[in-house]
Amino acid sequence: MSTLLKQISYILFMLLLISIISFLAIHAAPSSFFGAGELNPNMTKEAIANLKAIYGLDKSLSMQYIDWVKNIATLNFGISFVSGQDVGEEILKRLPVTLFMNLTALVAVFILSLWLGIKAALSYEKKSDYVIRQIALFSFSMPSFYLALLFIIFFALNLEWFPIAGLHSIEPKLGLFNYLDMGWHLVMPISVMIFVGLGSMIIYIRSLTLEILKSDYYYFALSRGLTKKELLKFYILPNLLPPIITLLGLSLPGLIGGSVILESIFGIEGMGQLFFMSALARDYPIIMGTLMITAFLTLLGNMIADLILMRLNPYMKRG
Repeated sequence: MSTLLKQISYILFMLLLISIISFLAIHAAPSSFFGAGELNPNMTKEAIANLKAIYGLDKSLSMQYIDWVKNIATLNFGISFVSGQDVGEEILKRLPVTLFMNLTALVAVFILSLWLGIKAALSYEKKSDYVIRQIALFSFSMPSFYLALLFIIFFALNLEWFPIAGLHSIEPKLGLFNYLDMGWHLVMPISVMIFVGLGSMIIYIRSLTLEILKSDYYYFALSRGLTKKELLKFYILPNLLPPIITLLGLSLPGLIGGSVILESIFGIEGMGQLFFMSALARDYPIIMGTLMITAFLTLLGNMIADLILMRLNPYMKRG
């Protein structure tokens, strides 16, 4: 229980620190949402001043931050400059699809990289090891936006297997067919996320597995005549899982950040696309709300990874 409380305290402290940095960075930007209005001859200075008063932008910077933190504490993220809608509702509408994409990609990367990395290490310097290493290097060097464009050209335009963009077909679907239709639209973006995330994980797992295969305790297990399955279950996997889970927890920000690019390319109405469009429009309430929710999800993922590590390793120090 004390460990959990420490983790929660750490998350709250980090969120406070991130909120300060995000708030100062946003207000240090050279232009603002109201800058376009100031250049519009039809917008009077009184009208712009009234708009700033409505959004509380006429107060001092410290008072604006205090009001913003108070609102966030009650899950009130403010009102969007562009749409005039509640920011929390805007984000909640788009959060599920982004979470689904990232969690699906994370689980798939974990399973595939674990299998391929171990297979490459067990067949060291053989043909399968060479092929897996080439796949990993190709994945590691491939930009997600370029691979997404290749997928669209090949699978959507040439083969016409998948839709080019969007989350729903033109003809509305009902019930289960609606979810199947959404899944069909998400195949290409999720596949890109998986492939791009595989490279570094395969290389890392292969390297760790080779170290285990050279260890004294592994040679001792071999001398006892254990089968390959027993060696994998009792010697390789228990030593691989802790560092892999740690790395997966640290890779969460990269996955969520990558969805900004892919959601924009594939026209998926998720948090990534919302953040990108809000950044272009200088819609600061949505930008800051998205940053805080993304930071919270990242810190939560890291906390879950730490708790899983404690479960896997009973000798890990508990506070």
